[in-house]
Amino acid sequence: MLGYLRLIRPVNCVMSAVGCLLGSYVAVGSTVPLDLLLALQAAAIALLFTAGGNSLNDYYDRDVDGINHPDRPIPSGSVSPRGALAMAAILFAPTIPWSLWIRWELLVLVLINLALMASYEVVFKREGFRGNILISWLVSSLFIFGGLAVYEGSIEALQRVLFLALLAFLATLGREVIKDIEDVTGDVGRRTLPMRLGETGAGRVASLSLLLAVGLSAVPATLGVLSIYYLFTVLGADAMFIYAALNSARRPATARRAVKYGMLIALLAFLVGGFP
Repeated sequence: MLGYLRLIRPVNCVMSAVGCLLGSYVAVGSTVPLDLLLALQAAAIALLFTAGGNSLNDYYDRDVDGINHPDRPIPSGSVSPRGALAMAAILFAPTIPWSLWIRWELLVLVLINLALMASYEVVFKREGFRGNILISWLVSSLFIFGGLAVYEGSIEALQRVLFLALLAFLATLGREVIKDIEDVTGDVGRRTLPMRLGETGAGRVASLSLLLAVGLSAVPATLGVLSIYYLFTVLGADAMFIYAALNSARRPATARRAVKYGMLIALLAFLVGGFP
């Protein structure tokens, strides 16, 4: 059982659930009561989906992990490849009827993400930048999922969540490219952006994505979608993103950490921005 627990990566699953809950909170703001039961159900679906995705990822990476990460569940023999695939199916299965029971829009998003996740493992993981885009969507869609679960037809609610998802997408894309710069010497069987454009060229793409996030970060406050508290707080995230953009090619490890901290501050900004 310990092997299966390691397979699903519980910390990642909990982080996905928390991101989904944040999407629910941002959607309703502080002036409307949050339907906690719906929000928690959406978070549980996100947790199961992430656990299934992690199992699927280890199944497809079993040969590479046998060389680079022999201690992981499948290469170490604690979980069989067939067991990992069965685990993924068991975890994905309840997400379809459960999401439909809450709201049909959630089912559509689950089905789209299932197709994208499978295509990532089979095709796009080796494609470098297109794989980076796909991962960035999967991360940002967690917030959309949480928001869709609780919104009651309010356009403003969806605006808040979509801005959060857009900023998460751009920041994640920048981070994924920076990770590829950091790992360029050890990447095997992939055509990443640093391999195609060089580390400097890939750094420019990462910087552009992060600076776009900085430029768009003021829009929610400008449109009145979030309060002035958001604007003051998001400046801290902007500073982190600008630092990462300036160091994406020269110090990728440091830049990647800066993006991580910037994303945490940005989440805090969206939380406090819900207060009038």
